[in-house]
Amino acid sequence: MCFISLIIVYITWGAALGANNETAFYVSPSGSDTASGTRPDRPFSTIKRARDAVRELKKANRFNQPVTVYLREGIYHLQKELIFTFEDSGTRENPVTYTAYENERPVISGGRRITGWKKYEGNIWMAELPQVRQGLWKFRQLYVNGRRRPRARIPNEGFLRVAGFPDGGLEVGYHTDCRRFEFAPGDLDPHWTNLQDIDVIVYHFWTDSHLPIESINTQTNIVTFMHKAGKVFTDDFTSQGARYIVENVFEGLDNPGQWYLNRKTGILYYIPLPDEDMTKAEVIAPLAEEFIRFEGEPIKRKFVEYLNIRNLSFMYTNWDLPPGNSNDRQGSSSVPAGITMTGARNCTFAHCTVKNIGTFAFEISKGCTDNKFTNNDISYIGAGGFRVNGGTQKDHPLERTGGNIITDNLLDHYGEEYPSAVGILLMHTNGNRVAHNDISHGWYTGISIGWNWGYQRSLSRDNVIEYNHIHHIGQGLLSDMGAIYTLGVSPGTIIRNNFIHDIDSNHYGGWGIYNDEGSSHILIVNNVVYNTKFAGYNIHYCKEVTVRNNIFAFGKLQQLSRSRIDPHKSVFFENNIVYWKEGVLLNGKWRDKPYKFHFHPKSGSGTREVTSTFEMDWNLYYNPDLQLEQTRFNDLKFEEWQKSGRDIHSLYADPLFVDPEKFDFRLRPESPAFALGFQPIDLSTVGRRQTGVRD
Repeated sequence: MCFISLIIVYITWGAALGANNETAFYVSPSGSDTASGTRPDRPFSTIKRARDAVRELKKANRFNQPVTVYLREGIYHLQKELIFTFEDSGTRENPVTYTAYENERPVISGGRRITGWKKYEGNIWMAELPQVRQGLWKFRQLYVNGRRRPRARIPNEGFLRVAGFPDGGLEVGYHTDCRRFEFAPGDLDPHWTNLQDIDVIVYHFWTDSHLPIESINTQTNIVTFMHKAGKVFTDDFTSQGARYIVENVFEGLDNPGQWYLNRKTGILYYIPLPDEDMTKAEVIAPLAEEFIRFEGEPIKRKFVEYLNIRNLSFMYTNWDLPPGNSNDRQGSSSVPAGITMTGARNCTFAHCTVKNIGTFAFEISKGCTDNKFTNNDISYIGAGGFRVNGGTQKDHPLERTGGNIITDNLLDHYGEEYPSAVGILLMHTNGNRVAHNDISHGWYTGISIGWNWGYQRSLSRDNVIEYNHIHHIGQGLLSDMGAIYTLGVSPGTIIRNNFIHDIDSNHYGGWGIYNDEGSSHILIVNNVVYNTKFAGYNIHYCKEVTVRNNIFAFGKLQQLSRSRIDPHKSVFFENNIVYWKEGVLLNGKWRDKPYKFHFHPKSGSGTREVTSTFEMDWNLYYNPDLQLEQTRFNDLKFEEWQKSGRDIHSLYADPLFVDPEKFDFRLRPESPAFALGFQPIDLSTVGRRQTGVRD
């Protein structure tokens, strides 16, 4: 930089020094990147230019106070993601913040508005998209006046059913890759327009398989796909065929609000709703795949630090499954995010809106520690809200991820494109706090913790899941899910004071709290769970999990469930209240069988018999429609159950809730639960707090 240019830069920076002891830059869609950017009326036009101005500030050694980049009202269109590296970091004393200008609402958009609509025929309208015809643009979502619209599908309501299994059913093992199924005559048509543009979406087990069609044979009624699904095409663990729909079918374009994209001709077709005027409607399709990427280099210790994003809105991202990926990974964990962080420390996303996107909202990846995500509104998203996943024990220690805080966020209508997505997915990560979030209207698990199957070493530990309100999820679409799901060895993990209700599933699942394969050393305490299709508390198999002082109420088919007996203590179930009116109390394997172990301190010989693999005591059970003598504890009468060593001090008595029919589970002072040591559960602070960032 020449001497004169340097003087001009210094003058510019001098003008940027605000009265609040900060350096301020301004950005507006109507601004100019040749402007100074240091005054609200002289803004830059792009966020990238403001980012570069902060870098220039550092290079000139003028970075000596907090820096704030103010975004003015308007829409900031992205062609590609905005990347921040360690060069863009702030410090503890002088953070860098990107935020909305006072009382204004800037929107960062990865979408493109579609105009030039013309009548096609009947009530169908059309718009020509040259980039689609040229193979440069493909999208799976369309938004009209801010609302997501469905692709043309068959059938319009409900599902079709797989009729047969040419690649095998359950007899070949449910995890068998399959590329074909038999369909009922007339359900699929090889003469549909652009057959290779059509997707078959199969809902089976806990996955939604997205399968582009290769061929349809009406002689054999066999459909073959371009790649395989990861499971057989049965409806879960039954002999019935799986449910499926067919999407992006021109011949299925027959309902208002539906659309179809012809990728060969580049023509988009849409049937407007009665109140939509296509000459005025705002129609947006996503273009950019990401909004923001924090690209630190953790192994080199070049972290993105003290960089804050506040009060900004992010809308519209575009992503499609790559060839060969049918979305079979648990939790839709192969789907990326609109905002991705690697090697980020002490960064914040607060009071932001993420809406109408085709992916996860946030991915907190390798080497991310001590970041905060607070008071964000996340809704109508293709996958989940947060995926936190760092290095494993085999990776460099600097790539491990933990200590992040996810609190006071609103997450609703997730899994809109990939229903098996988890709301908040903690994989290989430790020491995180997930608290005071409101999670609802997803199609699968609300919060999932752990990513190692069985009793092997896991880095997933010391995670705290507390004061979350999780409700109206599952919605009957998939199976094997719960409001809170745990997996693997997780010492120090605590699940407490969560409020869970209205959990539904397809065939099985729909549990409240679900300890899956190898869940170990977890404390589950002070949670209230009600209105679950299956058990409020379920164990597949676990080790030394303590379940204490919880309320499990109104399970539809069962209250407590256990599907496997291991040769060790699985659960300590104590001081809980179980209240039900239908279904069984104890489902599955609540009877022990003797186990013998070979042991000897020196020789390894000898045996030890274990007759108790779980403990239950000091609990309160009650069904207002059953007398004690009518109640069964795993087919035993209560006194027989107690003689077997279970619930010796437990009671069968009305807990005296304030109003259980209205789901008010506060206890009256005279409740018999108090005599058993039960402690009142205060739900007054559960869910999202509205008074600002507190963590």
